[in-house]
Amino acid sequence: MLWSLIKILVFVAVVGAVTFGAIHLLESDGGSFIVFPDINGVEYSLGLFHTALALIALVAATWLAIRLLALLVATLKFLNGDETAISRYFDRNREKNGYQALADGLMALSSGEGRLAMDKARKAEKYLKKPELTNLIVAQAAEMSGDGKKAEEVYKKLLQDERTRFVGVRGLMKQKLDEGKTDVALKLAETAFALKPRHEEVQDTLLRLQTEKEDWKGARGTLNAKLKHGALPRDVHRRRDAVLALGEAKGIVDEDSSVEARERAIEANRLSPDLVPAAVLAAHGYIEQGRPRNAARLLRKAWDVSPHPDLAAAFAAIEPEETPQARIKRFKTLTKATPDHPETRMLNAELNIAAEDFPEARRALGDLYETDPTQRALTIMAAIERGEGGNDAVVKGYLAKALSAPRGPQWVCGNCHNIHTEWAPTCTNCGSFDTLSWVAPPETEAGSGSGVEMLPLIIGALENHSDDADLEDADDEEPVDATVADNQEARPA
Repeated sequence: MLWSLIKILVFVAVVGAVTFGAIHLLESDGGSFIVFPDINGVEYSLGLFHTALALIALVAATWLAIRLLALLVATLKFLNGDETAISRYFDRNREKNGYQALADGLMALSSGEGRLAMDKARKAEKYLKKPELTNLIVAQAAEMSGDGKKAEEVYKKLLQDERTRFVGVRGLMKQKLDEGKTDVALKLAETAFALKPRHEEVQDTLLRLQTEKEDWKGARGTLNAKLKHGALPRDVHRRRDAVLALGEAKGIVDEDSSVEARERAIEANRLSPDLVPAAVLAAHGYIEQGRPRNAARLLRKAWDVSPHPDLAAAFAAIEPEETPQARIKRFKTLTKATPDHPETRMLNAELNIAAEDFPEARRALGDLYETDPTQRALTIMAAIERGEGGNDAVVKGYLAKALSAPRGPQWVCGNCHNIHTEWAPTCTNCGSFDTLSWVAPPETEAGSGSGVEMLPLIIGALENHSDDADLEDADDEEPVDATVADNQEARPA
């Protein structure tokens, strides 16, 4: 409000001053004379006021002439191709239209209109002449429209510019992954990783491809890069590095390089002592070296964290010739920290069955066959009943329940829930890395076909203790082709 009042007062003051000056000039004597000698000696007499007006007109005319001359010079430069105000004007218009087309292309791309996005990108390229901006939209729009050939062509163009080379390599890598060409994708992922080692998506893609190809050494290098650049917590790195070291050890075992296998297995166990397969491999390495105490110590450490039948089998392999009674005594050092764990209870029951101490086996098993009725627990209970001279009907009842009971914990992929017979660094179904855990699978996966596989075991158990009539009854049941249950393999005798 105050500023507006000030401007009004200034305007009134200026108008008043000009008016006062004009009146003063009109009332003043004197003036100027202009003589044109060539035109009959004509003379013009101007007063002070008219003289002032003439000077103003002369200044205005001079300024206009200078501007017209500058316009003429600018036009000649424009026609010659030099940068001028006129060229800058047209450049600004082209740039404005180009960025508008670029924005429209991005909007079309976000809306899923691939063809429209390509058209807008071509228009933007026409105005902007910046392929590093427009080619990416063209490539993504071509992929969206299903024109993979066009997308590949544009990505290859991006490779020629150092500023856009990474974008081109990454785009080609994703194309090859979609096409299932993992060998080519792996090479491209390595190139992209060399260009931008901090890029998390490239790190993850390269790590996944390396683990799928069982390039454990290369995968460990990529994993170390993720740790170095802060893309992976240190504890997760240790676990996954242990898994990769174990995968490397298993590969060496397949090639019969026992010394290197032992070193890799021991390294994997050092990195992650709770990794069951690493503990088992390392224990066998110590056993081969004649160092049973080291093997027993690391197996006990792993058992305290995660009781597992493979650990028990490796612990039994330390003293393969010992008596059942001596084995029971030695295994107490393994299981003392986890007396109530289901694996400990079943293991102790099996050890006492091997020693033919069936009452103690029943006490060790407890009510596990009721609270957690797995195939193994019910089969152990059937063996206890048989060993104590129980009725065949009772034994058959437990074995019949075992047919439809879940198998219990298995190696299950946490990503796709696929069940594996043995541990592996990657899931054989979905290719996920370090997703296998020793857990009970969902009922739909656990119950499918698991019961019938125990039928030969059941028939074999009853074969030596039943009369011919009982065997004929068993033969009348629906025939099934199966093998002995996996849970009975590799158990300590």
